[in-house]
Amino acid sequence: MAYKIIRIDGKNDKLTTQNFEKYSDAYHLLEELYGDLCCSDADYGDITYYDIVENNKNSKNGE
Repeated sequence: MAYKIIRIDGKNDKLTTQNFEKYSDAYHLLEELYGDLCCSDADYGDITYYDIVENNKNSKNGE
């Protein structure tokens, strides 16, 4: 199964163009980039929120 990272706001960036074979690979990338943010020093208005979803690009219909 393949996974991809999406932005909650629907925009695309360098993270959303990547595909991952395992959920954990996508998770670890996000953790590496954003894991050191602490809620006390984070300005929530400036944070881009991401989610990890199954990549349906490889479906039987070719969509």
